[in-house]
Amino acid sequence: MWVKLCCLLLYFLALFVLARVFEAVAWYESGFLATQLVDPVALSFRKLRTILECRGLGHSGLPEKKDVRELVEKSGDLMEGELYSALKEEEASESVSSTNFSGEMHFYELVEDTKDGIWLVQVIANDRSPLVGKVHWEKMVKKVSRFGIRTGTFNCSSDPRYCRRRGWLKSTLIMSVPQTSTSKGKVMLKEYSGRKIEVEHIFKWITAHAASRIKTIYNSERLKEEWNKSDQYHVKIYLFANLDQPPAFFSALSVKFTGRVEFIFVNVENWDNKSYMAEIGVYKTPSYILRTPEGIYRYGSNTGEFISLRAMDSFLRSLQPEVNDLFVLSLVLVNLMAWMDLFITQGATIKRFVVLISTLGTYNSLLIISWLPVLGFLQLPYLDSFYEYSLKLFRYSNTTTLASWVRADWMFYSSHPALFLSTYLGHGLLIDYFEKKRRRNNNTDEVNANNLEWLSSLWDWYTSYLFHPIASFQHFPFDSDWDEDPDLFLERLAFPDLWLHPLIPTDYIKNLPMWRFKCLGVHSDEEMLETFQDSESDSDSENKEVFSSEKEVSEDDDLNTFHSRSEGEPQCGAEACSCANKYCHHEPYERKARSYGSYSTAGDMEPDWSSWPSEMLHCTECVVCLENFANGCLLMGLPCGHVFHQNCIVMWLAGGRHCCPVCRWASYKKKQPHTQPQPLSSDAPS
Repeated sequence: MWVKLCCLLLYFLALFVLARVFEAVAWYESGFLATQLVDPVALSFRKLRTILECRGLGHSGLPEKKDVRELVEKSGDLMEGELYSALKEEEASESVSSTNFSGEMHFYELVEDTKDGIWLVQVIANDRSPLVGKVHWEKMVKKVSRFGIRTGTFNCSSDPRYCRRRGWLKSTLIMSVPQTSTSKGKVMLKEYSGRKIEVEHIFKWITAHAASRIKTIYNSERLKEEWNKSDQYHVKIYLFANLDQPPAFFSALSVKFTGRVEFIFVNVENWDNKSYMAEIGVYKTPSYILRTPEGIYRYGSNTGEFISLRAMDSFLRSLQPEVNDLFVLSLVLVNLMAWMDLFITQGATIKRFVVLISTLGTYNSLLIISWLPVLGFLQLPYLDSFYEYSLKLFRYSNTTTLASWVRADWMFYSSHPALFLSTYLGHGLLIDYFEKKRRRNNNTDEVNANNLEWLSSLWDWYTSYLFHPIASFQHFPFDSDWDEDPDLFLERLAFPDLWLHPLIPTDYIKNLPMWRFKCLGVHSDEEMLETFQDSESDSDSENKEVFSSEKEVSEDDDLNTFHSRSEGEPQCGAEACSCANKYCHHEPYERKARSYGSYSTAGDMEPDWSSWPSEMLHCTECVVCLENFANGCLLMGLPCGHVFHQNCIVMWLAGGRHCCPVCRWASYKKKQPHTQPQPLSSDAPS
């Protein structure tokens, strides 16, 4: 997780540097920066009209360029970045979708239950034509959508009873605006009563109703009273301008930030005495002044602070965020961090996407679970002070120059999603390259794994755990006195060997009892040499198989302990066996099981049984390699009581055969203790 977080921070740093490079290139090619002011006199009439439309100011009665230029100057300073964004938005021919309401519940859910937005709905009465034609309606939809106003069409033929109850007997336009200045307040519906069915007149009607919600100040005495008043709003934004009504983007933002930020319009058109404005720090008009408990901030003094809906919305969200804003931000960051797993994970392509889906599900689940207690804590009244201090920290940090750069970069990359995705992909490919190079230097085999190999291993893992759950998570020996478990016997009767072998941990092998085979006396060197010569030719091929198997097992990480413990020990083979002779291995299994504890002492020394664990059966031969135990060799016993060479039984178990070679009892399950047979006398079994 920390690796992905570091990669994401590195990506954000690369985006920041790349944005500065773009600014330098733009300055080198055009000779201006985005924060540089533009003189409206040098602009064409078309560009001036475009600026007014983006700010939401009507210009239908202004045919001359001089009047349009003065209106632009009265609404605020114009920067190169705002002009560029306005021209790009005008060139974009993207069609804006409009909602078609299916009935009363659909209309109520989207329009009347929406408390923080403005809706413009065209109602079409039964057997009537719409009030606004299709061409003009498309222009209206595109014009109002710039300011976050949503549009829709309600055809009364889909729900005539609701139209009669509402009194919509003829085609009309309906506008919904929040009625109160509190968050999630009531919504009022207003009907268009104008005679001129034109886009500009309808838009002027919309902006007039939206501006009526903004508190307007016309004299300095009222301004002084409002400036010094303390109420529920900690953040207030003032517009000092010589305009009849505030711009449409300012009115739309007042609806969007209802209950969080108070919008106040100060009309200085007929002011003779502006001394109080100088006292509070306002020396020119128009000015956008942000009033907070920490002080006064002049909007437009930093990078990216344009006179537009999108720029001011980003600015106010950073100062006074909602819990939903923080949740969406955390959701975006967590998913960007999770997608880094696609490039960090090495190996097969299918493996990458499987890991990615798993990471996305895990991270999003943890995010939602972690947000639930946060939302509960925020409802407690004791945390009001903590909430206020958090907002104070947001206001301090987001009025800095660095925060303005971050907001400007966010608006730039969000308006160019292809650039954002391409840089993210390029950053991920670089991470993939360096990660692959690092793992190749570490000789990791998973880099070269293909899809079929990985799917095969995944299927083996799935089927093993599906049909053969892990038998035990405990180490042998067990402290509890369990009875013999009949499940293994029943399982073998029903499915002898048709299923895949289970993936049983090999940790239990470390806890199996081990000891050394000892005799009560030592043979002479001639006898040992003679025995070695007789058995050398017979066991030559078998020793090669044992040695090759031993080499394979030594590569297993789980069994390194056993090989390290057995290094330097005498090999158990016929060349050194001097304690006992073999018993017959060709007799039936039942007879062998009954005589497993027998031994022969004819011409040999008797084994020292006192060094054997009490639960182990007495024997003198390993049935894996078919060799006698040599004096001093290392032995290992299984829970069933049978004893083998330590190397032989470890190789047997490591091959996936987790059972006894003699009785097939599971090597990881305890068995009831056996009653040791009394050692026979010096006579060999007949």
